Amino acid sequence: MTAEVQPAEYKDVVLFLATAGVVVPLFRRWKISPILGFLGAGVLLGPFGLGALADTVPWLKAVTIDNPDDIAQLAEFGVVFLLFMIGLELSWERLRLMRRLVFGMGALQVALSTTAIAAVAMLFGQSLPAAAAIGAALSLSSTAIVMPLLAESKRQHSQAGRATFSVLLFQDLAVAPILITLAVMARGGEDAFSPRLLLTFAPAALGLLVLVVLGRVALRPMMRSVAKAKSEELFMAASLLVVIGAGLIAALTGLSMALGAFIAGLLLAETEYRHEVEVTIEPFKGLLLGLFFVSIGIGLDLSLLAAKPLTVLGIAFGLLALIGSVVFALGLLFGLKWRQALETGLLLAAGGEFAFVILDAAMGSGVVPRDVGQTILVASTLTMFSIPFLAAIGARLGGRPAANPQANTPVEPPLEAAPPSIDAPAVLVVGYGRVGKLVSDMLSRHEIHWVAAERDARLVESGRRAGKAVFFGDASRAEFLRRCGLDTAKALVVTMDSPDGAEAVVATARSLRPDLTIVARARDARHAKRLYELGASDAVPETIEASLQLSEAALVEIGVPMGLVIASIHERRDEFRKELNRPDALGGRRRLRDAGRS
Repeated sequence: MTAEVQPAEYKDVVLFLATAGVVVPLFRRWKISPILGFLGAGVLLGPFGLGALADTVPWLKAVTIDNPDDIAQLAEFGVVFLLFMIGLELSWERLRLMRRLVFGMGALQVALSTTAIAAVAMLFGQSLPAAAAIGAALSLSSTAIVMPLLAESKRQHSQAGRATFSVLLFQDLAVAPILITLAVMARGGEDAFSPRLLLTFAPAALGLLVLVVLGRVALRPMMRSVAKAKSEELFMAASLLVVIGAGLIAALTGLSMALGAFIAGLLLAETEYRHEVEVTIEPFKGLLLGLFFVSIGIGLDLSLLAAKPLTVLGIAFGLLALIGSVVFALGLLFGLKWRQALETGLLLAAGGEFAFVILDAAMGSGVVPRDVGQTILVASTLTMFSIPFLAAIGARLGGRPAANPQANTPVEPPLEAAPPSIDAPAVLVVGYGRVGKLVSDMLSRHEIHWVAAERDARLVESGRRAGKAVFFGDASRAEFLRRCGLDTAKALVVTMDSPDGAEAVVATARSLRPDLTIVARARDARHAKRLYELGASDAVPETIEASLQLSEAALVEIGVPMGLVIASIHERRDEFRKELNRPDALGGRRRLRDAGRS
């Protein structure tokens, strides 16, 4: 017997989905970041917005969120999925090359900001442990808001974008040690500063080791097994298992779930499945991040803002000025030009999501008084609302990226050396069977950089074993083609033996890149005609090419001079090509049908 459905239990979910359906298209039409819409919706739908009037106006209960704690718990996965996607876009080698910014600029930013904020807190009468907790919480910026904004403005690979990400990455790494230190400080006494303090970090170190070893040993075989099943549902389930499983392993050892997911992303970035995983996870990330921003808006206690406006606003503006100044100075110290240093400072000036985690832990353990912590959280939330505006000002100061993605001259010089990207090919080859391998080999002989996409996991595996840049995934999906480098490729070669699959890829690629050269393999003349209609620059029918090669061999063998044979073959091939592009010619169609039957 089925249980009776209680519509009220689903009200919060329906409200969020309705909010997403309104906010995203509306704000994109206005060319405003949807992040602001989600934050504003959270304030409006929360207990301190319309919820505060629900007792007076009963019908408002139908459009307010009843269980903000449940929303916040689920919303944490938004940050987890974001860090996983960031890890997928990196690699261990690139991370190694960024170590100066991550462990230099990032470490100094956290140390200096924590010290400065703690000093100010102590001037206002807070104890040393409370001041240290407040300083650590407010020194961390918002990865969940800043990184999507950088991606939207296409500035994540600029000088300021790389410096910003490096600092944010170190901040994420610092969360676990901060929480462990707070727990030790809460105990008080001599134990708080004993050598045994180091032992409390052992589980976190063990967790990192388990994640890396398990990922290196088991991740690729697991994804290979799932890919061979050729089930989209199973691949999606496996991708979600990797993200959530890595996060839970990290959480069990005292690390943040977001850091565990980031490490899983780094490990998957080295595999042939990274682009298909990115496309699979992207919708979940977008939806959960939207929920995260709504939960941040819900947490804005407007009653505290009304009761202590000068205190809250003073803390908010003070935080923006202090953190922004520290980051700006460090940016100049680490080689950024003043415009890029200022942009980085503006991006990182506001508080972040981990302030809620750290201050909640500090208030729960009694290190920070609850009324002080709540006031600081409201001020921190206000600064998070300002991030989109600060990012827009920073982008204007830093200079927009070039409008032409294929421009040879970068807008900004690279901040640090980076390895050549395997995802910026000159030619994208779709299909890595016998034809695709031959095409790729010819490209390599001419020293042309290529990347191949293949749906058959066995062909991908054999290509990877040979050291080739072959990725698993469905090339008929626009986002997958983009992640394989279609936006900057000079040409696309489609070698698939499935006529329907080849047509889908050609149609998708042409819709994305009207200027792209597309060369496609066709089953016969009729199929070639269809590919031309879909936008192929050139279609090569197997039946016609086989006939021409047979003719060439026969003519040479009976004594016709090679030069004359080659010239005649080229001439006949051009005639076929013209006929394939003349759909209105009745005779041409008849000849095409005859050629297709041969």
